[in-house]
Amino acid sequence: MAQAAAVAKPPAPPRRRRASATPRRLPYLLIAPAALLMLGFIAYPVLSVFYYSLQEYNPTKPWRNGFAGLDNFTHIFTEDPLFWDTLVFSAKWVFVEVGLQLLFGLALALIVNQTFVGRGLGRALVFSPWAVSGVLTSAIWVLLYNSQTGITRYLADMGIGEYGVSWLSDTSTVFPAAVVADLWRGVPFFAILILADLQSVSKDLYEAAEVDGAGRFKQFWHITLPHLKDAIILSTLLRAVWEFNNVDLLYTLTGGGPAGSTTTLPLYIANTSVDAHDFGYASALTTVAFVILLFCSMVYLRLSKFGGEK
Repeated sequence: MAQAAAVAKPPAPPRRRRASATPRRLPYLLIAPAALLMLGFIAYPVLSVFYYSLQEYNPTKPWRNGFAGLDNFTHIFTEDPLFWDTLVFSAKWVFVEVGLQLLFGLALALIVNQTFVGRGLGRALVFSPWAVSGVLTSAIWVLLYNSQTGITRYLADMGIGEYGVSWLSDTSTVFPAAVVADLWRGVPFFAILILADLQSVSKDLYEAAEVDGAGRFKQFWHITLPHLKDAIILSTLLRAVWEFNNVDLLYTLTGGGPAGSTTTLPLYIANTSVDAHDFGYASALTTVAFVILLFCSMVYLRLSKFGGEK
């Protein structure tokens, strides 16, 4: 009996119950309705644009509607001078706006990051223009640029300039006037993102730099800027895409004028579709703009090494 007990096998461990697949799938099931709605609201418009870009579609000329193939794209690159003019102006607009907004936004973020009396109020005033819609921003600056009651009237009262001058109607002044109006709203975007990243910089780094004899400029160049690298890359990319697609401000301020001097590619697309009702050609223009933005974004992220070592 003792030998039998010695060689007896130990009891088998209890079998684990197979985990149910339902708890693992539950999160996906919960987000499925929202994901399907987003897919419907995003994927369908994008696919419909690609579809109509290959069509001749104008509701006012139904007898001409039908499959056009690549004719719309051929016309864009070979027979449409407005496409190239608006594309060049769009590049100019994006480069000037994003560059100035980054410069002033970085300066504002560094200022409001300091400790001073009334810092909370100062931050609120700095960030408040970003809460204003584009159309309302345009309406504000239309009133400010009004030749009878705006800035030029007060400057003329002080002996600077002449009465009745409209900066938005002169080809030599409309671009800087539009740039200033968009700067007022765009600078806080950079200031918010950069300030949020500045809050995470360890003060020990600055204290160690001061001990080593580094001045303010060296601290900024070797500590602050490297830490802000990813925030600057991301904010400039987002803002460049938004500025490229900017329609509301320029449409309200200038309508693309005078003489088409402030017409961006998206504004040209809007005029082609809404005013001319040529939705097929406008879809082809939109497809080209999409490809341009996608290519430039990929190249920018590649060259900037976003997410790499700081």
